[in-house]
Formats: sequence, structure tokens, C-alpha cells
Amino acid sequence: MTQAAFIGIDWGTTNRRSYVMAADGTVLRTERDDRGLRAVPNGKFAQEAAAIRARLGDLPMLCAGMVGSVKGWAAAPYVPCPADLEALASRLTWVEMGRTAIVPGVSLVNPERSDVMRGEEVQLLGAVVAGLVPPDALLCQPGTHCKWAWMEAGAIGSFRTSMTGELFALLRNHSLLSDYLGAPVAIGDAFRSGLQTAAKGTLLGSLFGERAAALLGQIAPDDLAAHTSGLLIGSDVREQAIGPDDTVYILSDPALGAFYGTAIEQVGAKSQLVDSHAAFAAGIAAIWRHIQ
Repeated sequence: MTQAAFIGIDWGTTNRRSYVMAADGTVLRTERDDRGLRAVPNGKFAQEAAAIRARLGDLPMLCAGMVGSVKGWAAAPYVPCPADLEALASRLTWVEMGRTAIVPGVSLVNPERSDVMRGEEVQLLGAVVAGLVPPDALLCQPGTHCKWAWMEAGAIGSFRTSMTGELFALLRNHSLLSDYLGAPVAIGDAFRSGLQTAAKGTLLGSLFGERAAALLGQIAPDDLAAHTSGLLIGSDVREQAIGPDDTVYILSDPALGAFYGTAIEQVGAKSQLVDSHAAFAAGIAAIWRHIQ
């Protein structure tokens, strides 16, 4: 029987996923819950870790994600790009010496812009070490804050964050479009029409035009959510200047990944879905091996 060596935790803002892992990276057990950053009161992270150990085993822990933010258990540093697994492993923040460590995030600072990530770096680097993507590749991680990462020789060379998912949520809940964005979003004619609208490169004006189109009967109200989603995702994809011969590797669940895959293929590029959970497991296991 394979022996458990440690627990790797992808600790996000709203959700948390724990992996019981063998030293060779084999995942022995997983557990997902809603005990993300927002659900844990200040000063209670040690108790949360103890509760996880009570369920999954009294093992060392490697945690990644928002648990290392200024509002988390402890503020872990950022490793500047280019960042590889060795750099992450050398900058762990130990919150319980020898027992629990937090993986650092990754930062990008140049004269044009700044950017940061927490948690995604483990997936990105893990995808390479597991052979799921080439060492030089463009990766996309859809979500509330969509990450686009350019991998260079297996390291995170540079990246860009888009607030695509958050913007859609704000429009759905707090904008003049709110009354029209309640319908489910699916890939269909309305979504693809939104992708075509994104090609105009006039996102701000086109967003107001969404409501006008519904008021004037140019688009069915039930289609507006999908059309607006297509407009936002299409604009996000076009900002990355993806060429027709490029392949984009999408680290996502199949449902969300399909939206980005459709948008990427609309601009003539290829897309390939990658198992984000397998990528995280490979990445956190590689960090574990570095510190043994």
C-alpha cells in the first residue's frame, strides 16, 4: 500500500481542495469544501489545518493560494518572473515549523505594468513538470480573474491577469444590464455573436449597446447573458494577440474551458484542455520533492 507523505492544499478565496499525496506525487485522496479564505475568521487558520489533519491524517502540509495573502494565514512573498519550481520551493513561508508551509506567489514588474498571482503558479509549473504542456507554451486559466501565462523553458516567463469573470458578475448583479443577465450562459448562436462583436475592439461602447439591443428588440432578452459573456471573453482573448498558428492550453474544468476554447478557435488558433487538478497535484508534489 502506498504511504501518504503530505497534504497539498489549493486554498482559494471561496473554495479549498486538499490532496493527500505520496512522495512520488500519487494522489491518494482528495477533499473539496467551501472553507476558502472568506470562510475562515482571522486567527483561525491553525484550527482549520488541525481539522484537516483530523480528517485526512497527521501529515505535513504545503498550502498554496490566497491562504498566503495579507488576509490569509501569513503573507507569503512573491517570487519575480521568471519563476520556476525551485524558486518557489526556496521561498516557502513556514507557519508551523517543519509542519505547515505556504508556497509564495509570483509577481511581474516592468515599466509597462505590474501583476501578481497566488495559487495559479503551482498549476502552471505543474502542467509542465507533468508533461501536460510543452515547456514553452501559452497557458490560460479561466475564472474570476483569468490568467494568461507565457511559459519559457518550463518557467513562468510572464503573465497577464484579466478581470473577465469578475466584470461579468458585477454587470450581472450591479449594473444597468442586471435585469437582462439572469439567464444561463451557454455556447450557442448568442455567445458566438458576442465573440463577433468583440472583434470590433470597442468593449466599453459595446457593453452599453447590449442593453440598447434588448430594448430595441434586436436581441432576445434571454440571449443577452450569453451574448455579453461572448463579448467579454472574446475581448479577453483578443487582448492577448494570439496568432492563427498558436495553441493555447486551457487549465480548467471542461464546462468553463469550452467557452474559452470556442473564443480561441474563433480567432483561428487551437485550444487544448488540460486537467487543472492534475496540474496542481504535479506542481505541489514537485515542490515537496525539492524540500526533502
